[in-house]
Amino acid sequence: MFPVLFRWGGFSLHAYGLFIAVGFLLGIGLALKEARRQGLSGERLLDLSLVIIISAIIGSRLLYAIIHYPQYLKDPLSIVKIWEGGLVFFGGLILAFVVGGWYIKKVGLPFWETADLLAPSLALGQVFGRLGCLAAGCCYGRPTQVPWAVTFSHPECLAPTGIALHPTQLYESGAALVLFFLLILLRGKKFFVGQVVVAYLFFSGWARWLVEFFRGDYRGNLLGGGWSDTQYLSGLILLFSLGLGVYLFKKKEKP
Repeated sequence: MFPVLFRWGGFSLHAYGLFIAVGFLLGIGLALKEARRQGLSGERLLDLSLVIIISAIIGSRLLYAIIHYPQYLKDPLSIVKIWEGGLVFFGGLILAFVVGGWYIKKVGLPFWETADLLAPSLALGQVFGRLGCLAAGCCYGRPTQVPWAVTFSHPECLAPTGIALHPTQLYESGAALVLFFLLILLRGKKFFVGQVVVAYLFFSGWARWLVEFFRGDYRGNLLGGGWSDTQYLSGLILLFSLGLGVYLFKKKEKP
């Protein structure tokens, strides 16, 4: 694809970083608009968004570095080059959930209402994030002969060149787009507080678990078996979301 959009002197604009930035900006804009509609503090939500973004980047990069630790033992400083690609989504999700949850409590925002508000923004950010993965060639798929296969040719892309591969980046981007619209619809039909973020966790976990079967890059195999480490993590998040949904629904029914 096109991992580097252009170079000017010593500066390079990487497509991956650009798509990530666009996803973050659109997600923040959507969250602020909904916050105003619900009468929540836009200033606090903006601060929260920045906390979540920083936590997500750190968590995503740390999990990627753990999975690919031999690479970073050779060149430790390369861990900061996130604009070139190399983030594991669930690492960012977990750290952002923990740190973001702490910050929500700290500033006095309603926890589950705020989580519901942010969930569509997370899905929207994933849409653009996975397009960035496609541009960089990371998170690529297995070799295939399906008509919609993609073949990378740029020498700086992270995917194998000259081989037809499953466009797993587009699979996840498309799934995130469908999830985004589903969450917007669900936001208007309240069954219990927290339902939107529960739906986000469930469907993103399920989609990632499924797409993992078509991935061709290394995602860790510390746990052994036929699944990647990321797939085990997807399954745990899926189960966690089911348990959380049952808990919140029963909590709502209590007098």
